[in-house]
Amino acid sequence: MEEVLTWIGTLPFALAIRRSATLYIFVNASHILSIGIIVGAILPLDLRLVGLIRTVPVEVVGPFLSRAAAAGVALAVATGFCLFSVNPVEYAGNAAFLTKMTLLVLGVANAALLHLAPQWRTAVKGGPISLRVRLSAWLSLMIWTGAVIAGRWIGFLLE
Repeated sequence: MEEVLTWIGTLPFALAIRRSATLYIFVNASHILSIGIIVGAILPLDLRLVGLIRTVPVEVVGPFLSRAAAAGVALAVATGFCLFSVNPVEYAGNAAFLTKMTLLVLGVANAALLHLAPQWRTAVKGGPISLRVRLSAWLSLMIWTGAVIAGRWIGFLLE
């Protein structure tokens, strides 16, 4: 496994990011912006689904916010991999990084399972919001909040 991690660190984009503080700043800023897109989309959607925000119809915001969150996740994964590639061996041993990756996988799985459920389709068509959808939204709030916290924690555990 360490050979693969070392190889990742030798990829041309990893070397370029490592050698250029300016490029690193732009990739890092893009990662932060993508996290902002995720949180900015998921938080209001989940709060609407759990019933804490009731004034906006799910059929209006649900499809748009879920697509925005998916775009944010895609951008965060791409920029995150670039950041990871700068020091892959160390990040792979970082408990906060591993926690963040686990939460990312759980968050995406939760969203995918929800979007496959007939209850989601009912909700985005203006139907009632089922207990399953509400529980998935609560879980989403916890997972993505945890992922943000774990992400901030990474730098404090680097040696």
